[in-house]
Amino acid sequence: MADWGIRPASTADVEAVADLRALVLRADLERLGRYDAQRVRQRLRDGFVPAHTWVIEVDGAFAGCVALRPAEDAHWLEHFYLAPQSQGSGIGTAVLCELLERCDREGTVVRLNVLRGSPARRLYERYGFAVESEDPVDVFMVRAPLA
Repeated sequence: MADWGIRPASTADVEAVADLRALVLRADLERLGRYDAQRVRQRLRDGFVPAHTWVIEVDGAFAGCVALRPAEDAHWLEHFYLAPQSQGSGIGTAVLCELLERCDREGTVVRLNVLRGSPARRLYERYGFAVESEDPVDVFMVRAPLA
């Protein structure tokens, strides 16, 4: 596995994250008939909260991001994107495990949504997420904290 780390995000990261989101979601959104290059970026900009977001760096360079947004009954795992060249290397799994361990220590439920048909769903299922509901585009998943 490459040398990686996470750092707190800043407002200066928003465009790099928006571009990465458009890149990594494109195939799934096109398959679902929902890809719009401007909209996919704007939705990220509209929901980007640096205080709850971390940038993933590989060998010191931007490689992705992840957010863990507190809500009333859970934390929402959001904006979890990893550059294609870093996918499949174990970095995404390591980042996910780090965040889930933090939530387990706090006794926090974690929720997320993943696009229907996305291979990311298998990763989430391996780490204890279960389907809560589905719509034509998204699968909503939940994970109780481990004791």
